[in-house]
Amino acid sequence: MDGKQRILVVEDDHRLSGLIKEYLEGNEYEVGIESQGDRAPERILGEQPDLVILDLMLPGMDGLSVCRTVRSTYKGPILILTAREDDMDQVVGLELGADDYVKKPIEPRVLLARIRAILRRFQVNGSEMQGKGTNPSSDTLSFGALAINKSAHQVVLDEQVVDLTTTEYELLCLLADNGGEVLDRDTILESIRGISYDGLDRSADVCVSRLRKKLGDNSANPTRIKTIWGRGYLLVKDAW
Repeated sequence: MDGKQRILVVEDDHRLSGLIKEYLEGNEYEVGIESQGDRAPERILGEQPDLVILDLMLPGMDGLSVCRTVRSTYKGPILILTAREDDMDQVVGLELGADDYVKKPIEPRVLLARIRAILRRFQVNGSEMQGKGTNPSSDTLSFGALAINKSAHQVVLDEQVVDLTTTEYELLCLLADNGGEVLDRDTILESIRGISYDGLDRSADVCVSRLRKKLGDNSANPTRIKTIWGRGYLLVKDAW
């Protein structure tokens, strides 16, 4: 093994997938290509790449269905490719557990920057899990029935383990580390996606909504992760 990180590109446009492969291999990644949506879940789960680049318009099975199929089992990052005008696809993809998206037409340097940012975050989380060790209680945040064990990368609510994607986990840790304080969208996006808020991006809102659902917070009237209109979000420390 040469130690290169492995990326699986699920894209039926052979010209585009070839360009992505050539560019990423030139930047020291190992790249595989899958052009058929219905074969993608088996390859993702079987190969367990370090990152998946997933187009949404695929033959056999669309990208959203692929994401839905593998997300509960595949723990690596998923970066979706979307058409510039398809804001709804971006939202749905994030709701299904994708970690980030890049709009077409793709600018290779932007794609590479997103890939590096995502993998950097995942490596940091992996290092935390392996390197903190022997006394998990010293690295646990607790708010009532909610416990976030950073050493084990585990969240427990009402004595039940909550299954979160890495992006959801990062968001919860960010909110918990700043419990009782309002975090604006710029701070959240910089943390979970490595980008600045442009006034239009909805990915922070989608991730908060997904996190609320998994933590049993009522999205219509949230009491645990509150929206502070015009400012951002805060985790209510005594609501658990």
